[in-house]
Amino acid sequence: MKRIIIFSSLLIMGFTNPLQAQFTQVELFSGFDKTDFTLFSSYPINKSGTLSLNTLAFFQKFKNENEEFDEVGVQPTLFWNITKNIGLGPSIYYNSFAGYSERLSAKYTLKNSCLLFVVMPTVAHSEENSASYAEVFVQIQYNRPLNDHISLWLNGQFLTIWNEFKRHSRSFQQLRVGVSIYDHQVGIGIDLDQFGPQPISKLAFGFYYRKTL
Repeated sequence: MKRIIIFSSLLIMGFTNPLQAQFTQVELFSGFDKTDFTLFSSYPINKSGTLSLNTLAFFQKFKNENEEFDEVGVQPTLFWNITKNIGLGPSIYYNSFAGYSERLSAKYTLKNSCLLFVVMPTVAHSEENSASYAEVFVQIQYNRPLNDHISLWLNGQFLTIWNEFKRHSRSFQQLRVGVSIYDHQVGIGIDLDQFGPQPISKLAFGFYYRKTL
């Protein structure tokens, strides 16, 4: 019950404070084999910005015979921003495959006007199977402005999860190439998902739309 109360409180904070948000980003990716909707928000909790709450929610729907891989996830993370580039914080994660888990993540961020690089290693404990696991997430984002309202975008996201630090559980690689016109970003994308200790791979091509609010 305590875990549910904490999880609900963080989730409500993440979705009901848009006026304080540094940003909220939504993305819809859709192709012949898969549809994916992702929402990410981040906002400071205190005036100095040393504490921030990041909330991630996603829904992944496969087509036809691959429906067994449909996935839903929600994760609020409370970060203590030790420096401008380094953060550390706990989170509670719910996943439709793995259930609840308690996590501790470190985050390194490098950002300038054109480039964003994020690497986030995580250690976690799963309530579903009472086991620990390790996770590494990497994001690389590059944009090249053409004028005040149009820019080219390249985005890559990579995730790998290993149960008990030695057995593969889940990975993905997501690539997006597009153009942003008046803050509306559209383009093409490729998703490669892997599931299980002897990875089953699923490849999806499609189009995406992204909007930062």
